[in-house]
Amino acid sequence: MMMSLRWVCRIFVDRTNRRWAAHRRAANQKRRHGEQGFTLVEMLVVITIIGLIMGLIGPRVLNYLNESKVKAAKIQLQSFSSALDLFYLDAGRFPSSSEGLTALVQRTPGVAAWNGPYLKGSTVPNDPWSHPYVYRSPGEHGPYDIMSYGSDGQEGGSGLAADISIENPTSAKNE
Repeated sequence: MMMSLRWVCRIFVDRTNRRWAAHRRAANQKRRHGEQGFTLVEMLVVITIIGLIMGLIGPRVLNYLNESKVKAAKIQLQSFSSALDLFYLDAGRFPSSSEGLTALVQRTPGVAAWNGPYLKGSTVPNDPWSHPYVYRSPGEHGPYDIMSYGSDGQEGGSGLAADISIENPTSAKNE
């Protein structure tokens, strides 16, 4: 009787182990099947959330970028003004309109006391919108006028396209 009980227990354990093994294989197959990718609905939900975030944050980031370009133009205009003052102290005059701002980085004929360059670099930088600055001497508002035509590169305009100049450095604002 003892033998038969061992035999029955062994059969029971073997069957139980086989069932567990089959169950584990099925569970692993189901797990692998579920890990193959995302559903279309999940992807659409994520894309919608990203779109909403970009719709709310994107305009603010672009606004800061545009405002920073206006501030950079104002700083460059002040730098030009300081360089022109140094040129005036050395040469006794401001560069003519035909000489332009290039006289701050390259010696011009007829200026014996040129101690430049008065700006760093070998060329006059463009405004933040990659347009050249406009220099006039004599100017309408003083001995010279320096201005940037703003984002559109044309005289006049409003908002980010407004002209930025020394006499009115706060003229370009976001509207």
